Amino acid sequence: MPRGRDVSSLLSLLSEKPIQAYFGQGLHTLGLLQWILRQTGRSSVFVSSYSTSEPFLNGFFLLRKRGLVARSAILLDNRAARKTVQLEELLSNSFDAVFLGQNHSKVLLVHNSSWQVSVVTSQNQTYGNRAESTIVTTDGGVYDQLMRQFTDSCGTGAVEIDVKNGKGIITEDRGACRSAVDTPADWRPFGVEF
Repeated sequence: MPRGRDVSSLLSLLSEKPIQAYFGQGLHTLGLLQWILRQTGRSSVFVSSYSTSEPFLNGFFLLRKRGLVARSAILLDNRAARKTVQLEELLSNSFDAVFLGQNHSKVLLVHNSSWQVSVVTSQNQTYGNRAESTIVTTDGGVYDQLMRQFTDSCGTGAVEIDVKNGKGIITEDRGACRSAVDTPADWRPFGVEF
């Protein structure tokens, strides 16, 4: 599945270091997510990225099929919508909710009753040989802040795509700086309290 170096050779276990960083080649988002889920067990996973790829979605689907992903949502940039639509079937098999907005962030948020893991990376969910930077932390304050802002980004200036039923946009277009019809609490990520 992952096409990078063994994550254990690059990072310490989550329980050993509450914050760690990596800069270089060979640490790919999918391999990192798999490494995190091996430690946390079944978790809800929230992803933001400028764009995604077929290999990432296939790998994410396999993680979900193995029971490691409880619930999931993804926020992608609306400029990558053409590519996103081409990956509609994979998105529907992998994620419970798909949002398109003005997004260039690359974040993974992994949560269950025992863990809150945040990953901020420069890498889209693609493979390549460029150097990328990544910070991984189990700090609850960082997780809460990023989750609150992820929720806000999905609720304002974004649209939700109905990939499960093929019916297109679920929510109306929410132009930048326009309030959403629904509040973040209306679609609050599963099990997250603010």
